[in-house]
Amino acid sequence: MVKKSGRPSPSAAPRGEISTGTSADRALLPSSRSPGAGAVELLRFTTAGSVDDGKSTLIGRLLLDTKALYEDQLEAVKRASQRRGDPYVDLALITDGLRAEREQGITIDVAYRYFSTPKRKFIIADTPGHIQYTRNMVTGASTAELAVVLIDARKGVVTQSKRHSFIASLLRIPHLVVAVNKMDLVGYSQEVYEAIVAEFKAFARKLEVQDVVYIPISALHGDNVVEPSSRMPWYDGATLLHHLETVNVGAGRNVVDFRFPVQYVVRPHQDFRGFAGQVVSGRVAVGEEVVVLPSGLRSRVQRILVGDREVQRAGVGEAAVLTLEDQVDISRGDMLVRVRNLPQRAHRIDAILCWMDEAAMDPQKTYWLQHTTRQVRALISEVTYRIHVDTMHREAAETLHLNEIGRVQLATTEPLFFDSYRRNRATGSFILIDPFTHNTVAAGMIRGPVTDLEDVVVSVAPARQRSRDVVWEQTGVTREMQEQLKGHKAAVLWFTGLSGSGKSTVARRLEERLHRMGVHTFRLDGDNLRHGLNGDLGFSPEDRKENIRRAAEVAKLAFEHGNLVLASFISPYRADREFARGLVPPGRFLEIYVKCDIEVCKRRDPKGLYARALRGEIRNFTGIDAPYEEPGAPELVVETDLRSTEEIVAQIVEELLRRGILERTG
Repeated sequence: MVKKSGRPSPSAAPRGEISTGTSADRALLPSSRSPGAGAVELLRFTTAGSVDDGKSTLIGRLLLDTKALYEDQLEAVKRASQRRGDPYVDLALITDGLRAEREQGITIDVAYRYFSTPKRKFIIADTPGHIQYTRNMVTGASTAELAVVLIDARKGVVTQSKRHSFIASLLRIPHLVVAVNKMDLVGYSQEVYEAIVAEFKAFARKLEVQDVVYIPISALHGDNVVEPSSRMPWYDGATLLHHLETVNVGAGRNVVDFRFPVQYVVRPHQDFRGFAGQVVSGRVAVGEEVVVLPSGLRSRVQRILVGDREVQRAGVGEAAVLTLEDQVDISRGDMLVRVRNLPQRAHRIDAILCWMDEAAMDPQKTYWLQHTTRQVRALISEVTYRIHVDTMHREAAETLHLNEIGRVQLATTEPLFFDSYRRNRATGSFILIDPFTHNTVAAGMIRGPVTDLEDVVVSVAPARQRSRDVVWEQTGVTREMQEQLKGHKAAVLWFTGLSGSGKSTVARRLEERLHRMGVHTFRLDGDNLRHGLNGDLGFSPEDRKENIRRAAEVAKLAFEHGNLVLASFISPYRADREFARGLVPPGRFLEIYVKCDIEVCKRRDPKGLYARALRGEIRNFTGIDAPYEEPGAPELVVETDLRSTEEIVAQIVEELLRRGILERTG
């Protein structure tokens, strides 16, 4: 029996819909919210397997036998089957919604279906079986709590069966159902079924899947799908639907670690400032103390709004707006967490990567890395190994091609705040985006930070040092006296940016302009200091910190003599730049962020350093395998890839005049 056409009653199962799309941006997003008390639970599951194993037919059978179809939908499928010359009603056509799929008789995209029973609601992702569409399986399975891997009883366990099971294991899907389909074509043989089960069990020992259930079915005839089969009396286990209705929901969710990536700031009027996002794990309550990452500022939750209701707490999966007791600077990409329950922080991460693009991975290319709501530049600095899905062996590789899976190391220009994927699927996952085509090229699962880079070193500002038994020698000519003589105020202009961004060029041209104006300058350049004063330092995080500490102390001395100090240093760490700022009075330190797209910097590469770093000849090179922390609130941002040097120099001079450091004449 199927439902009549028209609007379903409130108690009826929702009308099925197909949602298709090739975008992998759906990959690795958090699961839906947990239901409240008394609500019907929701189970997201995916079907996977080799081509023509009957995945779409199985879903069609589930929809038909649970009365989730209207008569007009079934009639349309009957007509389509007749046009194709099928001797039976092809239930696969219910989900193979694209015309290209219907013509080929295969699934080529992820189709989403929705249905319900009195016990539970379901969202199904029907994923393709062809090897060239393996990436789509990652998309469909990324939010699933259960995976149904179909195996054709005639063919047994094939490569795609192993590939999809391995992906399900990588994605930490807690429940796996191995459905041995087309039992009708092998005479419902118990011996065939048990041989397949034994073969899969041998392979499954290499996977990290705890709950595996085996069910013999015939999707075409309905055996053991919704009702038990009288043709397989030797099987006394649950039907597929019964297992779907009773399996534990929520096993894959992290309900402990509160993580709230900020999607956007809500400002309907000047008296309200809220932060919208999703509680991707854990829970939060009004009055709890939270910390904002990356700033580290603390506050308490003042209000929680879910929809149009104000509530006292919000749990995993709920979309909410939080307000805080304090006026804290927060923007998209920041994350709210508990003060004593912090995620990991690193610029270099160890990850498993599934490559999803037709073009192979380019080790010399910079990609956008999307992690929760935060987007940063990233470079794949190393392919540790590629995984052979048939044997599970590790193979040496320099790149990854379409549908290949490997372990890699990535370096990001800004720090990520994450948990391992094993602990938290929401904050342990990411996607890579090609900056030119805007295609999603890979989906990744974070194993942890790369251990050979001590990120803690870069997060602490250097301390001022002095030798023992020395006293500061006071001068009879004060800075104020120097400023009166020179006709302008002293200041430190700190130029920061990537190598090749144009820091030195802008500072040099500015110095020439200021000289013509009669301004007394003192220019410090990173390379020049490394020829002498800092010649004993390398480029490790510790040496970079010491390099900036020394440069900042020299800048302070020149400042105290009434000069306009122009300091050009990559200075990749915020803490080091804040140390330099703290050496001079407020208002006399101007952080100038010389901003330039890293791809432009690579093309410029005036000293050939990027090319050498990409070849591995230079280690700890900023923007390649060492991080750059962009300024949070610089006094000036100048973009050398958008404006000429002359325009930027004029902009800086105007800012100095506006601040009263220089005086207008004439």
